Amino acid sequence: GSSGINAEYGGISPALFLSFADMLILLLVTIVAVTAATEEDYGLGSFNILPVVPFPQEAEMYSTARRSLDPEVFRITPTPNIQEDKVIASSIARYEFYFSRFKPLPTSPDGTLTSLTLTVHSPSTPLSIGVDESYSLTISPSSPTASITAETRFGAVRGLETFYQLYNVTDGTFPSVNIKDYPRFAYRGFLIDTSRHFLPVESIFKVIQGLSMSKFNVLHWHIVDDPSFPYYSPSFPGLAEKGAYDMNHVYTISDVLRVTSYAEDHGILVVPEFDTPGHTLSWGKSLENFLTYCPGIGTFGGDYGPINPSIDANFGILQKLLAEVTSVFPGGWLHLGGDEVPFKCWQSNKELVAWMKQQGVKTFSDLESYYEEKLLDIVHGLNTSYVVWEEIFNNGLHIQPDTIIHVWKGKWNETMAKVVKAGYKTILSSPWYLNYITFGDDWVKYYEIEPYDIPGATPAELQLVIGGEACMWGEFVDATNILSRTFPRASAVAERLWSSQKVRDRKDMSFRLDKHRCGMCAREIPAESILHRGYCPYEFDGYDWH
Repeated sequence: GSSGINAEYGGISPALFLSFADMLILLLVTIVAVTAATEEDYGLGSFNILPVVPFPQEAEMYSTARRSLDPEVFRITPTPNIQEDKVIASSIARYEFYFSRFKPLPTSPDGTLTSLTLTVHSPSTPLSIGVDESYSLTISPSSPTASITAETRFGAVRGLETFYQLYNVTDGTFPSVNIKDYPRFAYRGFLIDTSRHFLPVESIFKVIQGLSMSKFNVLHWHIVDDPSFPYYSPSFPGLAEKGAYDMNHVYTISDVLRVTSYAEDHGILVVPEFDTPGHTLSWGKSLENFLTYCPGIGTFGGDYGPINPSIDANFGILQKLLAEVTSVFPGGWLHLGGDEVPFKCWQSNKELVAWMKQQGVKTFSDLESYYEEKLLDIVHGLNTSYVVWEEIFNNGLHIQPDTIIHVWKGKWNETMAKVVKAGYKTILSSPWYLNYITFGDDWVKYYEIEPYDIPGATPAELQLVIGGEACMWGEFVDATNILSRTFPRASAVAERLWSSQKVRDRKDMSFRLDKHRCGMCAREIPAESILHRGYCPYEFDGYDWH
């Protein structure tokens, strides 16, 4: 039911509208929710669970004392070494704004919290996958000043989100707590698809805001595909001019830089995907002889299929385009795709088959290997980390040992077992395709996935699992529904990738996730309800994007 949320909100006003039987149910469910976290699970003893998603690695309650916060007085104060930093300044402005929207409430007898100090030991550390995101957060029952200490700016960003979630909007207080927190996995990603349906930059900003609220650190931007090529390349302007839906549906270099900068301010790295040799129909609209000609059996039943690997000039195009892409996207990561390559198109092209015989390329898997080896030679010259979809591994292609395998198909446990035993790093997405929707609390099935559920894997092999990624493919998703379809369902994945492996209690998570989604609604993210009835103290009341 809806009642678990009211343990944190006070549980008073909803009861005014309920029957005695409903009130009894409300009380029983609340007791279950609040006591779901045991000392063995979370180290909190008999205290109420902390309403934080993802749940912290270590949390110690000092006492039952709760200090008030006056939104009109409260300030976040950075130490001098980070006062001018862009990430810190934008984060402080963001969270002070969030708190300023709350109504002042009566002061707690335990005192008032007037400020939060931020300390960062290594402020110049750049954003990267695997950067130190740890932080410690202290709210003392005897001090009006709380503190967050982190090694990097991005740990401070994570700490600020936890601090926000600890605030009880019903009585305006914070618990007395000491938290030490860090992520379980280095890669905690989310995919958006802007080829099937274009997402305006402002809507991508909102996705980034929501991801940061659940401590995601990677935005996988599947920016181009068969339907459209919205990336405007100065090196090849015709790709967008002929391949985008129209010129109102393109991302300029300026747009890309705005997105990557905004993401950095939220501790999120943007990983672009330029999927080849398949999924490239939109490329061929401006590049002559780039795609393989196969009348009637190409993509979408048309006349053209994957990139034609027999034409050397095509690799020159890829070299120039990917060099541009890696210079525009500053993260040092690139997703190369490689999935769903239709061999039948290659097979039907007589010139290509003749070239294969001349070159001694015996099978179409060998042809794919030839293509990928040449592509990876290009990428190695660009000094970037790269990810490929699992088909590259499954098809037995010759790949470099630093290739990261992205698992997305069925029987993922078996595939990942093979990948890690072969010594490759891997990312899991198979069970986390959020674009598949069902009625009810489908977040539970995402929550119950364990990335280490890999048969026969040794502890050393498990370390090759660098994380996971929730995906929101764009067949039926655009700016009108991406936020409500993503949140808070993605937060269940986020907790699995951040929190301790032993944090698994569904009832506890139901309570915390509902409060978390209310916190998102209060910040203009229309996160959908996970309960069949209930309310938020601060309901989502429309967008204020500008």
